[in-house]
Amino acid sequence: MGISSALYSGVSGLNTNGQAMTVIGNNLANTNTVGFKGSRTVFADLLSSSINGSGGLSQVGRGVGMSKVDQIFSQGTFESTESNLDVAIEGEGFFVLKEPGDETPYYSRAGAFRFDQNGFLINPEGFRVQGKQFNLDGELGAGDPKDIAIPGTGLVGGSATNALTLTTNLDSTEPALTDAANLGAFFDYLDPNTYNYSSSIQVFDSLGNPQLITTYFIKTEDNSWSWAWTAEKDDGSGDIMEGVFADALVFTEDGVLENSVADPPIETIGQTVDLDWGNGTTPTEITLTFDTTQFNSESIVISQNQNGYGAGNLTGVEIDPDGIVTAFYSNGNQAKIAQLILGKFVNPGGLALAGSNLYRETTSSGPPRTGIPGPELGKVFTNSLEQSNVDMGAEFVRMITVQRGFQANSKIITTVDELLGELINLKR
Repeated sequence: MGISSALYSGVSGLNTNGQAMTVIGNNLANTNTVGFKGSRTVFADLLSSSINGSGGLSQVGRGVGMSKVDQIFSQGTFESTESNLDVAIEGEGFFVLKEPGDETPYYSRAGAFRFDQNGFLINPEGFRVQGKQFNLDGELGAGDPKDIAIPGTGLVGGSATNALTLTTNLDSTEPALTDAANLGAFFDYLDPNTYNYSSSIQVFDSLGNPQLITTYFIKTEDNSWSWAWTAEKDDGSGDIMEGVFADALVFTEDGVLENSVADPPIETIGQTVDLDWGNGTTPTEITLTFDTTQFNSESIVISQNQNGYGAGNLTGVEIDPDGIVTAFYSNGNQAKIAQLILGKFVNPGGLALAGSNLYRETTSSGPPRTGIPGPELGKVFTNSLEQSNVDMGAEFVRMITVQRGFQANSKIITTVDELLGELINLKR
């Protein structure tokens, strides 16, 4: 009977509007959830029934049903944070994560990352962030993305010095002490009267132990200087390694090295010295390079540069705007660990919700296109988190319309109930 169909149409309206209110409630509950994407409900009428009338065949609707709950993947606003590991995406990409022991990839827009006790970069639920690894030479390696982790126990080994550059000025008014031919017999590092100027610099052996090299400058004639060096062995013997060189630093009348004004310029004067520290470390060769001037000014060290470093502890980790995870150590060294990868889907609305701000790939979403951050997959912003894209004003407006729809359908049921009551009363 038609009146009964109206009753069930009202019931379908109650069910559908109730589901819509659930979606709205979920959106409002996640207003402050990082990276949350809101949803909307799409209604559709149910299959109509056909009736024959005097005017021909007609169709009568049988209520409403839920067609689809759509994910709205619009861009959320960014919140600035204090953590160097917080990352937000501008664009359509997703972070890629995996659960330990499970190769199933998950995708997320929430970039509130941190390191666990084993050195893995994880999200708050412990899923490991995926990225491309850097080789030891600082180049991005080939191969599949892997878990991003700080290697070792947060320590980095030392590196032996093999290049040393001294930038100095030697006072042009200094007297000549001896000629180059007699330099070996004349020079004594213990006697300051046998050299015009000296400077010391710390270098490192193959285990990262600090060592000290001292260079001495001896003026042999106008515009010409020779030099010597000493270094103490690190085996506790107190023995001194030393070398005296007659190779001159020859200056022009303008006080600059002759080789630096040659045409074409010749490499700055340098000398390779062999050092065996005697402490079980690998003997090293250090190339000393002089970038020296001779002006009428006191002898002074302007700068000293060497490329070695000692062992260091991890002091911090940062993610830069290219998604590169860089570790910083107490010895001043820094190392690129990995670069975040992003995944992009042809149909992100087809992704399956996995909870905890995670999504899973489905046949509806299609396979992801993965790669490093960029214009196609999305740009990353550090010290930032993407906020929920839920518009509270719009949700409250939807809530009002859904509430009115629910009330209208309940009124259908009560009205049909009154009609059925009148029908029953016909017997009286």
